[in-house]
Amino acid sequence: MAMQDETHFKLMGAGLNMIQQALSIFDSDLRLSVSNRRYQIMFDLPDWLVTPGAAFEDTIRYLVTRGEYGAVDDIEDGVRIRVEAARAFVPHYMERERANGRWISVEGAPLPQGGWVTVYTDITEVKLQERLLQAHSEELTSEVLAHAERLAQTNRALAASNAALEQAKRELTEMEARTRLTTEMMPAHIAHLDRELRYTFSNRRLSSVFPGLPQNIVGLPAHEALGPVYDRIFPWLERVLAGENLVQEFTHEQSGRRIRLALTPDQVGDGPINGIYVMSMDVTEEAQARAALAQTRKRELAAQLSSGLAHDFGNLLTIILGLQGQLARRPDLPQPVAQAVQSTIAAARRGGVLLERIATMSGAREMRPQPTDLAALLADLQLMARPALPADIALDMHHDDLPLLMLDQGMLQDSLLNLILNARDALAGKSGDITVSARQLGETWLELTVADTGTGFSEAALAQAMDPFFTTKGSAGTGLGLAMVYDQITLSGGTVRLANRAAGGAEVTLRLPFRPAALRDDRSVGLALLVEDTDAIRESVREMLRDLGHTVIEAASHDEALSLLDLPDLGLVLSDIDLAGGASGLDLLRVCRARGMARLHLMTSLPASDRVYRMARSEFPVLNKPFTLQDLRIALEATTA
Repeated sequence: MAMQDETHFKLMGAGLNMIQQALSIFDSDLRLSVSNRRYQIMFDLPDWLVTPGAAFEDTIRYLVTRGEYGAVDDIEDGVRIRVEAARAFVPHYMERERANGRWISVEGAPLPQGGWVTVYTDITEVKLQERLLQAHSEELTSEVLAHAERLAQTNRALAASNAALEQAKRELTEMEARTRLTTEMMPAHIAHLDRELRYTFSNRRLSSVFPGLPQNIVGLPAHEALGPVYDRIFPWLERVLAGENLVQEFTHEQSGRRIRLALTPDQVGDGPINGIYVMSMDVTEEAQARAALAQTRKRELAAQLSSGLAHDFGNLLTIILGLQGQLARRPDLPQPVAQAVQSTIAAARRGGVLLERIATMSGAREMRPQPTDLAALLADLQLMARPALPADIALDMHHDDLPLLMLDQGMLQDSLLNLILNARDALAGKSGDITVSARQLGETWLELTVADTGTGFSEAALAQAMDPFFTTKGSAGTGLGLAMVYDQITLSGGTVRLANRAAGGAEVTLRLPFRPAALRDDRSVGLALLVEDTDAIRESVREMLRDLGHTVIEAASHDEALSLLDLPDLGLVLSDIDLAGGASGLDLLRVCRARGMARLHLMTSLPASDRVYRMARSEFPVLNKPFTLQDLRIALEATTA
């Protein structure tokens, strides 16, 4: 790159030296930046005054001393006057006679970055011709001669002005290019519409905000460029043409994105409105965070929970899940027994979810997103919901092939089960279908839909169904089902939409932020240390770790675990938070971290509201009891925040 710059500089210097005019460029500090050979020859300057960095003041002093400007009584005063004029530089054109009798024109123009460029032209021959013309043309009146002389001078000044205009044009072109580059780097679509709503400017970012719309839209009418979006925003455009400034937010249905649209009239003072300035931005993530924060502030719960009871109940459920998991992995189980085992596992997991819900009733609900296999979650949901449905109601699950997603499993399963039971009630004892589907919507949303073939929503239900205590079931309903779904989904930054299907029946659509889970690049198995003071739980979790391919060593206390940390090839530590003795699993993992160990996980039955739980979760990944083999696998593979 340095060699290219040097070559470029040499080529530029060679080109300037071929010009028959003298040229100099001084920067804003009055230091010489560039000059050509003709500049040195014309003024007979020494080498040190044509070296980049030479001071303008030194050059003027040299010229004044040599008589370039005629007789000057006070040299320093003459230098000062010319330097001050240079500091207050304005474009100019002038002609003067030098001390050696030759005439030059001096044309100066400022540079946008500071400083100025000056071009000196030897016009001696032109002046001689003017004098000869005046001397040998007695037939011409003095007025004609004076007019001819003025015309020649005017032509030269006009040529200088044209050169200045060309320079201004080049600067304007460069400024426009920089402005376009700047606008195209912004994460927003910036445009201008004339009064006929035709695009006169666009930074070519329309398709990045509205997927599927064209990129090059200058010259197109808005209805053609915007397609289905146009009908949505046309009323706002009319209001802006009437003089309003508007900022609106709306959802782009095709992509699910939340868009903020800022519209400003193109108007100078009280003059006519010439069009509309437009800026549109994708604010989906901001809207999700806003919705979640608003819902968090609204939630106030009254009941409280005993942490000790939650802890013991969680341990019991962990034992149940472990024993049932061992049964489920036996290949010789009869099909009815295997089905019963799976139903028991699903019910136990449901018990853990309900336990967690009760644990959070003492305060604001804390979202607990974790890596989730949505296909497995829906399979568990089907096992859990099937016994609650009559035999003549079919329950179907459909889903895209999705990666592990960061979801609050309990919240999502609870919401979907609630909607399935509502759909069952809507069928009113008749046969029918309930369909749960999940799909990825762009890169923004996970969309889940629960649809049925029942009677659909009434007009009142469509308007009020998500209000607490609103019900169409009379005394048989609590009016809290859809309100709880709305509360949980919006707390996650999502949305809930109710609709009636064209083919008959109701449809509830949930949208949650689409957030893939990051997984460790290194998922290798090896030696694992399991620390748990309850024998039955330790046995159950040990079998899970072995099923995942780990070799397991066990400890029942903090001190016993400390004595095992120096074992070679120890790659994973999984410890309960509450341990027998004085120290906890949190204390143990802090020691492990200080020794440079990386794969450190905690497990617990403590409620989310517990102080120790919150402290532990702020430092290490925490797996909530009860959990299944799949839960453990995902937890060990997921990266920590």
